[in-house]
Amino acid sequence: MNKKVLISILVTLVLSLIIYYFTLPPLNPSAISFWLYIVTILAIYYIISTFINVSVPSRISFVKNRMNIDFKLGKLIFVIPAIFIIILIVNLICSPIFNANSYANRIEVLENKDFTKDIPEVDFNMIPLLDKESSQKLGDRTMGSMTDLVSQFYVSDLYTQINYNNDIIRVTPLEYADMIKYFTNRGEGIKGYITVNSVNGEAKLVRLEKGMKYMPSAMFFENLNRKLRISYPTKIFGAKSFEIDNEGNPYWIVETLSYKGIGLREEVNGVIVLNPITGSSKWYSVKDVPKWIDHVYNAELIIDQFDNWGEYKNGFFNSIFGQKGVVNTTEGYNYLAMNDDIYLYTGVTSVSSDESNLGFILTNMRTKETHMYSIAGAEEFSAMASAEGVVQDKKYRATFPLLINLNNRPTYLMSLKDNAGLVKMYAFVDVVDYQKVTTSDSSLGIEEAARLYLNDAPSDTTTNLEEEMQIKNITSAVIDGVTYYYLTDSNDNRYSVSIKVNKNLLPFLKSNDVVKVKYKNNNQIRTITEINVKN
Repeated sequence: MNKKVLISILVTLVLSLIIYYFTLPPLNPSAISFWLYIVTILAIYYIISTFINVSVPSRISFVKNRMNIDFKLGKLIFVIPAIFIIILIVNLICSPIFNANSYANRIEVLENKDFTKDIPEVDFNMIPLLDKESSQKLGDRTMGSMTDLVSQFYVSDLYTQINYNNDIIRVTPLEYADMIKYFTNRGEGIKGYITVNSVNGEAKLVRLEKGMKYMPSAMFFENLNRKLRISYPTKIFGAKSFEIDNEGNPYWIVETLSYKGIGLREEVNGVIVLNPITGSSKWYSVKDVPKWIDHVYNAELIIDQFDNWGEYKNGFFNSIFGQKGVVNTTEGYNYLAMNDDIYLYTGVTSVSSDESNLGFILTNMRTKETHMYSIAGAEEFSAMASAEGVVQDKKYRATFPLLINLNNRPTYLMSLKDNAGLVKMYAFVDVVDYQKVTTSDSSLGIEEAARLYLNDAPSDTTTNLEEEMQIKNITSAVIDGVTYYYLTDSNDNRYSVSIKVNKNLLPFLKSNDVVKVKYKNNNQIRTITEINVKN
């Protein structure tokens, strides 16, 4: 082999290993970072091999060297765009334009589920009232009281919500405060993690007999990402979460991903469970994941897959032009704990909707089983604004709602916090009619807040009643961008109905029209869930 070629290869190899050490791309051709790495290596080789052949210029050799450089750079300029052109072609073939059904089928959605049958009546001893922000404040306060640790470590902002032996908690590890603290503590490792009970706010530092060494803040080959890459060079890593098993032993839970094309149609195919104390790890397929693990799928991926289902279930072109039946998730999400699992909750709305939901989904974060509940109601941020409006003089901020079954009715529960992030009040908002709001001081307790709400809230409305009615009066009002109609029948019964129920009929109704309605008997005002002209 030509000596100059050998030198070019060796120099390229050394530089490639250095780049790999810092960037850690997966050696997997379905990952875009793999091809960026390959392109970088090619560029390094071409540049080195080009200039290593340049001799001390003379008038004649200068021309030869210049021609040699131009020729090799010309090949480089051709090869690199060719790689990206091939990637673009492959991804176009694998895109939703030609594979709409495959994108829609990434997640199975069980529609028209019964809320009151699936969601048990709320148990306030199992409601995670503390959000992540409040948990972080409690964790930081706990860490601040540990004088032997506070100067050496800081609290990670992960705060993974898990179901731990029937307690709903958030758990997060400590991390090395900086590089110097890593070198002075790496012998013993990080000897603790923090748990915050999401129900009662109890925060504590759990000390470990043996310290955790394989952490994101560690360096060299104890760095978590580097340890994972060396152990699994071809795996594509997704979201990482920190969890503890039923005995309180800490683990890193790392998604592994698969793609179609290059970086398209992402799916979780398994998880790596890594012991941060010993560094031992094992990969599990999604069907074999241990039951104590709560987070196999991350929230962003589930939301992306549901949005693909909502957009493409009736074909790609329908998602752009007709948009029949096209739905998306609303902004924001929260978690519920049920049946020893953690569930993702988020609302569902039409792509052309006003500020209201068509329903919501609950997804098991371990199995990805997804149920959709078709309950028209307030969009979450509208409910938050409604709760904040009741106490607008205090300028409290509402947390993202928790969805609960209260008195057999879907209800939003949220905390109202002051500028310091302290919970000052609780608010209950009816999902179907977010004008029904009750707030109470947090010092009275959540059960007292619920009692006050139930005194004003409608009774069990799970059964639709049906009748024919003759309209005596009809008026309309727009509330936060949503049009509501208010009807009185010939017997002076009063009804309310959203434009969403039948937007093709309601604007044209007038006095003396006879209609068939289904409604829920909400005491003084009946809520219409279906309305049609009498045949």
